[in-house]
Amino acid sequence: MPGGHEELRYLSGFGNEFSSEDPRCPGSLPVGQNSPQKCPYGLYAEQLSGTAFTAPRQENRRSWLYRIRPSAIHDPFSPVKAGQCQHFAAVDWNAQPPNPNQMRWLPFDVPAAATDWVQGLRTVCGAGDARTRHGLAVHVYVCNANMVDKCFYNADGDLLIVPQQGTLRIVTEFGRLVVAPNEICVIQQGMRFSVAVGGPSRGYVLEVFDNHFQLPDLGPIGANGLANPRDFLTPTAWFEDREVQGYTVASKYQGHVFEAKQGHSPFDVVAWHGNYVPFKYDLAKFMVINAVAFDHADPSIFTVLTCPSHRPGTAIADFVIFPPRWSVQEHTFRPPYYHRNCMSEFMGLILGRYEAKEEGFMPGGATLHSMMTPHGPDAQCFQANTEAALKPERVAEGTQAFMFESSLSLAVTKWGEETCQKLDANYYKCWKSLRKHFDPTKP
Repeated sequence: MPGGHEELRYLSGFGNEFSSEDPRCPGSLPVGQNSPQKCPYGLYAEQLSGTAFTAPRQENRRSWLYRIRPSAIHDPFSPVKAGQCQHFAAVDWNAQPPNPNQMRWLPFDVPAAATDWVQGLRTVCGAGDARTRHGLAVHVYVCNANMVDKCFYNADGDLLIVPQQGTLRIVTEFGRLVVAPNEICVIQQGMRFSVAVGGPSRGYVLEVFDNHFQLPDLGPIGANGLANPRDFLTPTAWFEDREVQGYTVASKYQGHVFEAKQGHSPFDVVAWHGNYVPFKYDLAKFMVINAVAFDHADPSIFTVLTCPSHRPGTAIADFVIFPPRWSVQEHTFRPPYYHRNCMSEFMGLILGRYEAKEEGFMPGGATLHSMMTPHGPDAQCFQANTEAALKPERVAEGTQAFMFESSLSLAVTKWGEETCQKLDANYYKCWKSLRKHFDPTKP
């Protein structure tokens, strides 16, 4: 990590107010007001707003940053040069004909040429429009180089980042994060960050335009379970006072990538306070809720974070995981059931072998099951689990699969369907050998 190690603390709950100051400048956080006439140490006060000023108090998100220079000091933004970020952003969801088929991608390739995190973003599918603040996009990243004297921010929405290969060392305006496979982080709309890697790196990104990610309601589960608020971590303040000739600030705005130059590092925030912060979470800390009598519970019981729509109980996107757990149901077909869904389901595999499709679905790959497209266990999984002795057993040991689920119908990009050359044309065959067992003489 440039400048030292990450320092984290418990987020403890979404919407809570936090404060942090770099210990090198004690007393840098103003007391009693947000924007005094003169800030300590000659700093500038700057507010970063994640919601409308008049949003209800329980939903209002904003943070105050006390920085060496205001972020407004930069040259004009210009579109990135042709050929850069050509498979990310500026996506026309109507460019490809609709395709309702089950889709599976083999692991996405990491390029041989030096490619940083922003240059390695590839858009796979999505829906909606960033300008009207409605919709989402699913990306993968494939990279092998650090962002040097370069940062990025997304003006269009929040980014939920899921590393699959390689640890990300992320510097943000709020401090530093180290995010390894089987962890996630959320960089919210407008927050500037830079990514360093230790070698070939690959992962998934869920971008939402409508709203911010939050913990799902627990309903009858009660006060505890799933992802507990205290296990989310946010960085502590850390700054660098560094002059740089031609530092690059990259921005995604209305689906296009722009760049501006400035003469200093943007990570010059000495202190901050507020409730609009980046955060990380270790998926191993998820408290699994599961069926203990019979039948297979719906996958919504594995929801880590949700971005709700304006329809109660319906999400623009849910982030769902399928972690190691005990399976104890009696008289039950235990794997995921055969299913047609009014939601879109994009799945990825971080590590291990997914229980319902142990062949073909590999770490670093993905699947997409679109609205009302049938899917479920392959023939091998069905056969094994209809004959297995139903004793208590560990499921998904050494495995972590996840799902981005959305109420929107997702369109696949040309890169996802053609250019990447990773779409598995034989995916449908995993169900072809399912045979008829019906015998009207044997109830």
